Amino acid sequence: MTELSERPRVSPRLVGSLPTGFLAATWQQPAEGRTFGVTDPATGEVVAQVADCDPQDAMTALDAACAVAPSWTRTSPRHRADVLHRVYSLMHERREHLAGLITLEVGKTLTEARGEVDYAADYVRWYAEEAVRPAGRSTTAPNGEYQILTVAEPVGPCLLITPWNVPLAMATRKAAPALAAGCTAVLKPSELTPLSSIAFAQLVLDAGAPPGALTLVTTVSAGPLCAQVMADERLRKVSFTGSTAVGRTLLSHAGARVLRTSMELGGNAPFIVFDDADLEVAVEQAVIAKMRLGGQSCVAANRFLVQDGIAGRFATALGERLAAYRLGPGDADGVGLGPLVDDRAVDKATRLRDDALARGATLVAQAQMPEPQVASRGSYFAPVVLDLVPPDAAITHEEVFAPVAAITRFRTEDEAVALANDTEHGLVSYLFTQDLTRASRVTGLLQSGMVGINRGLVSDVAAPFGGIKQSGLGREGGPEGITEYQQLKYVAAPGLRT
Repeated sequence: MTELSERPRVSPRLVGSLPTGFLAATWQQPAEGRTFGVTDPATGEVVAQVADCDPQDAMTALDAACAVAPSWTRTSPRHRADVLHRVYSLMHERREHLAGLITLEVGKTLTEARGEVDYAADYVRWYAEEAVRPAGRSTTAPNGEYQILTVAEPVGPCLLITPWNVPLAMATRKAAPALAAGCTAVLKPSELTPLSSIAFAQLVLDAGAPPGALTLVTTVSAGPLCAQVMADERLRKVSFTGSTAVGRTLLSHAGARVLRTSMELGGNAPFIVFDDADLEVAVEQAVIAKMRLGGQSCVAANRFLVQDGIAGRFATALGERLAAYRLGPGDADGVGLGPLVDDRAVDKATRLRDDALARGATLVAQAQMPEPQVASRGSYFAPVVLDLVPPDAAITHEEVFAPVAAITRFRTEDEAVALANDTEHGLVSYLFTQDLTRASRVTGLLQSGMVGINRGLVSDVAAPFGGIKQSGLGREGGPEGITEYQQLKYVAAPGLRT
């Protein structure tokens, strides 16, 4: 069993005891008993030891997924839907336990962690419902001599690689459609946040999925492990959420075997505010777009592009909101923002903030750090608002993944669009205006897979989530999400003549 250290603010009932690794549908140590520590970013303490799997361990997990694949594929859509409905119910029954694990390993507040559990569960419910919705079509060939039939089949065993920022939601956003489609899968979570994924894999078993339908491997050496699994001819699909750099590497491996891929990669989201925007709405939604997950999100607003006439008032109002955040451990009373995930994230945020200031940006406002005895132990970074950030500042080209709001001013609509599109990424854009004609026109010009109009939050289980350019391939969520785990078969059949 995983040993969890004592932590006064987190109830042992919420943390519980977790097995150390999930291989071939049983919780066990790797052959050589290797483990690695999971660190609480609020305190710097190692709170759990989990299995450090190697490529051979991963092959054992793939063996299990492949062994059960034929029987799971043959199960009825209704049976798969019933299993997922039970997963959904169990996630709500264990909501506090799951939220406690998320807070412990990611650092976000319990309020936000509970929201993640609900969001994650909604993906399971959505794909439980999608499982029984028929796909394919039947039509008469143009010459009238036969029928054209298309049939959606499971693509086959999958490798699912998830990030650390929303570990439970990313696991369900991938695993739920895979299972609903009739695929089996190996889940590889981030080494920073494996605890909630371990709990989820156990929960899928508890809901009645057969052993091997969802296997899980944890490791600190993801590269060699994933490369070995992707080289196996039995694997047919890879889904990854993470950085563009890692995505490129995985795509090179996938290309060697022509593997089906879904890639949700980096973002550099512009948040455009025109002079005619409702200032109160724009600021309220800016807080949501910037501060959700403490800015540690691929869809977080990375560049605030604000028209000259409203920029000063927008900067002041946003500064007041961000400066009011109280920092501390995510499970402490009254805390509005927890730590960043680790010290590397703090170092990056500090570098990007300081670079912008050195290039002429002005400091509008910054929140207070926690008291020294708290700040010295955890990976804390105080929210900050910068104005007059020049277009050549590093923060305009790098994904900050932290609560740094960088405001760049513009004069014309054409200038705003040019600045927004001046990036290799194209995940999401946010647009604020009360002119519906302008909203429609600018939306058509923005190079991104998603656009929020007068909204700072676009994620929804019923909508296709994904980007263009170097922000990725494929879509997750919505009815489109399950098609990523299906392949079409065309059948030319005898026609029915009247």
